[in-house]
Amino acid sequence: MLTNKQKFNKKYKQKLNQPNSKKDISRLSGISMSVLDKVYYRGMGAFKSNPGRRAISGPQWAMARIYSFAVGGKTRSTADKDLWEKHLKKKLKNDTRRYN
Repeated sequence: MLTNKQKFNKKYKQKLNQPNSKKDISRLSGISMSVLDKVYYRGMGAFKSNPGRRAISGPQWAMARIYSFAVGGKTRSTADKDLWEKHLKKKLKNDTRRYN
């Protein structure tokens, strides 16, 4: 079973375990940096408020949340649903401008 990071890398034809920065994820996926920053900070908040599961660090937890968001994982339809809708509205607005 692939992790969300591996799913992202497979989708964008990269080595499966290649690390990506938020900037790389933004450039490849088309999700704005401002949205990814908010997902990241929510991930850090979730890490700090979850007393269990300390096998990974806060930044690792937050990046895992970004990968989940980028590949259509659970966070896209639950905790970060508002950010996904914001991304879609912005994308639709940009697409409409392109064809007008």
